[in-house]
Amino acid sequence: MDMANLTWLYGQPQSTGMLKASPEDFVVVEDLGFEPDGEGEHVLVNIRKSGCNTQFVADYLARFAGIHARSVSYAGLKDRHAVTEQWFCLHLPGKETPDFSQFALEGCEVLASARHLRKMRIGTLKGNAFTLVLRQISDRQDVEPRLQAIAAGGVPNYFGSQRFGRGGNNLVMARRWANDEIRVKERSKRSFYLSASRSALFNLIASRRLANQQHRRVLEGDALQLHGRGSWFVAKPDELAELQQRLDAGELLITAPLPGDGEPGTAGEALDFERQCLVEQPELMALLTRERVDPARRALLLLPQKMQWNWWDDATVELRFWLPAGSFATSVVREIMRQDSGDADIGE
Repeated sequence: MDMANLTWLYGQPQSTGMLKASPEDFVVVEDLGFEPDGEGEHVLVNIRKSGCNTQFVADYLARFAGIHARSVSYAGLKDRHAVTEQWFCLHLPGKETPDFSQFALEGCEVLASARHLRKMRIGTLKGNAFTLVLRQISDRQDVEPRLQAIAAGGVPNYFGSQRFGRGGNNLVMARRWANDEIRVKERSKRSFYLSASRSALFNLIASRRLANQQHRRVLEGDALQLHGRGSWFVAKPDELAELQQRLDAGELLITAPLPGDGEPGTAGEALDFERQCLVEQPELMALLTRERVDPARRALLLLPQKMQWNWWDDATVELRFWLPAGSFATSVVREIMRQDSGDADIGE
């Protein structure tokens, strides 16, 4: 998916800059939102890594502990070319806790380990804390007010380019699958292609609402989410004035669909708008319906928490913020400057 075609919330940045001049310029620390139980048949291991992707570390942990690779899980993927602190979960029923002081993998350091009652699954975390260093900024006068605007009003909650694979290949393969040009049997590939399809459709609708200046206006039938909560409800015509006030106060968030096999959950004006967008992508919609993917909702805007920044000089700024699980730091950087982020962090 071409991220350059998506609408900017504050207009296209004038400044250029560099993200991830080195792995140390992109630091991610997982926030589980809970403490390990201290007992149970699982072991949670917190590892600081650089130069290793998540699955590679998981496979190495499995060999170290003498268990099958399927017995090691994690909450989300983290980029290889970054410094990340990530939790892994080893299923060790009836087995002793390994001596992690003997764990030796280049680029990795075990920070902590503890027993836990439940298996860690994808998405089992509260969020991620980011520390980014943006370098070679060409126009500080353009970047500074953007940082202030983002801290106050957030950014579009777009899925980053990482979701679509290198060169957008996941989306290319999804369309080929939809057209019966290929058969996809491998479970992981099916998941990647379906996820890319839903993400592309969400980005399309979110971008269109921004372009229509409807990202902060409650439409009749909108699916609204309480800030910090996953549940949502539908805006009724006689409640629009009250709901608009609650939205303006930051209590509510407008959502856009992650389409699937079923109704998106909206009604009236909002449903009509979403259908008009989705009719443009019949292949992807047919694929999601055929594969019986459950529909869901996602907040239209993303507000970074605890956001602060420090200019080292006129061309270098250190940026810190916290994002809830499933959000992308690259979507924050996209509103700050134009840059080539490559396969930057997967912040899920």
